[in-house]
Amino acid sequence: MNKIKLTINNQEVEVSKGTTILEAARSLDIKVPTLCYLKGISDIGACRMCVAEIEGMGLKATCNLEANEGMKVQTESEEVVKSRIRTLELLASTHTFECWTCPREESCYFYDYLQFYNVENTYHDDHKFMSNTRIINESTAITLDSGKCVQCGACTQVCAKIQTPATLDFNNRGIDTIIAPTSCGETLDDIACISCGQCSKVCPTAAIIETNHIKRVEAAIKDPNKFVVVQMAPAVRAAIGEPFEYPIGTPVREVEGKMYRALKELGFDLVTDTNYAADLTIMEEGTEFIDRVKNGGPLPLFTSCSPGWLRYIEQYRPEYLPNLSSAKSPHMMQGAFMKNFYAPDELNKDASEVYMVSIMPCTAKKYEIARPEMEQDGIRDVDAVLTTRELARMIKQHGINFRHLEDYKPENELAQYTGAGTIFGASGGVMEAAVRTVYEILEGEPLPNLDIHAVRGVEENIKEATLKLPKTGLEVNVAIVHGGQGIKKMFEILDKGEKEYHFIEFMGCPGGCVNGGGQPIVREEFMQGLDVAELRAQALYQSDKEDVEFRKSHMSPVIQRAYEKYLEKPGSHAAHKYLHTTYTDQSHKLK
Repeated sequence: MNKIKLTINNQEVEVSKGTTILEAARSLDIKVPTLCYLKGISDIGACRMCVAEIEGMGLKATCNLEANEGMKVQTESEEVVKSRIRTLELLASTHTFECWTCPREESCYFYDYLQFYNVENTYHDDHKFMSNTRIINESTAITLDSGKCVQCGACTQVCAKIQTPATLDFNNRGIDTIIAPTSCGETLDDIACISCGQCSKVCPTAAIIETNHIKRVEAAIKDPNKFVVVQMAPAVRAAIGEPFEYPIGTPVREVEGKMYRALKELGFDLVTDTNYAADLTIMEEGTEFIDRVKNGGPLPLFTSCSPGWLRYIEQYRPEYLPNLSSAKSPHMMQGAFMKNFYAPDELNKDASEVYMVSIMPCTAKKYEIARPEMEQDGIRDVDAVLTTRELARMIKQHGINFRHLEDYKPENELAQYTGAGTIFGASGGVMEAAVRTVYEILEGEPLPNLDIHAVRGVEENIKEATLKLPKTGLEVNVAIVHGGQGIKKMFEILDKGEKEYHFIEFMGCPGGCVNGGGQPIVREEFMQGLDVAELRAQALYQSDKEDVEFRKSHMSPVIQRAYEKYLEKPGSHAAHKYLHTTYTDQSHKLK
């Protein structure tokens, strides 16, 4: 028997055997509150918010209890509501309330439930309920605040099951329990965390957030001695509308011009676009790949755009570092090119005067700009990183009505880009953009179909394709890998040596940058019904096809000019000095 019937709040429902009570309730559009639940990831019932009263069984967590034939369930009985209020009161008694300054002020599930159930913080003054110590653990990318933690454990589950480092865990006992790095007392920089920030997206409060760069950016904007330049990653435009009530997957053309205008109104002196440097990255990384194919070199070539992935390979699999491309990620290239070439020549600004701000979908980018390698002659490539969430917060704090802004398009060369640069934000986008250029250089003619669907999609964390080059007789095996699970699995494949790959794109976050750790928060109940990463990716693919004149990086007139005027050719001495870097064994952090 594959179907069973049960009654929830006096409504009969038929569900498949194996369905949980929570899932059955949701099929009836009955809302059951959760703090810790993530389908298939975190179903440990730790928060106790999802309890329901089951005839003959009493109060039970619904997220991990399988529905049975004939069950009678009440999700809003008097006992259920009392239980939820008690849980919320106890959590509130140890919570540090700073709601007026909290970055989760509009997306805090805990606060929403406190309001909904009209909870008074009656235990707050009773010190036997108070946690002894509030610990704020700040790293370059992520900040942990034990005072905001409700100990739901969702972050530990995502870190262990989805991303795999398992660098967060419960520490201490009793009222002193906190979620912290597994080596309690150390920052996430000191251990083998990959700074991906996926934990911050599932935290129901502000216990885990990106390390704030808003104040440093605003200080730079106010400094008369700083010429503040801003750039934004491809994936940002796929999500920036969401905090302003645009639907997930809104076409890029509906929000990009407003994003540019908002940046001008915030006071940035020059608005550029990381898509420009994504095209530059294709030229450098593609040339590196061609050189390794023709002249010998470690294959497969690994992409180097994702700093979360870079932390992974440096810490967990440093023996594969020779396979890693030496190309910097696009926003680091943009900063280096701006400060060392464009600003002195086109803007009459010295590199030391330029303050470069990157708007990124990624928390690991904050770690990346602090890497010692990312500078020339004491001048940092990039000075600050704001996540998509932080940019939205700044826009709101400055009273800017995003939806009513007049579109603006920056005209400087470093804001011009191709469709290849746009699709960098989706898993498979870097590979697709590279193939468009590499194929044409090797074959001497355009790729017959620029839409390479074999490398698109997020259903699987590893995708494979073979690119056939008829004239040169080459068959290039490529792979697309995203998320910690996929990375770990790919290394297991490479270790066995049973498959031959030539080029592998790695992204640290599941779904690529569109699903980065700094993107807008999407509540768990909405996430279950939407493929968020896929919808955002489709917005980028649509823009690539409809919004740009050129779809191949090497066809960009501004990229051609950059090489003619400043860099000579891809892979030149100047290009290597400013656009490439090195990576090192960091496996000591595992010890």
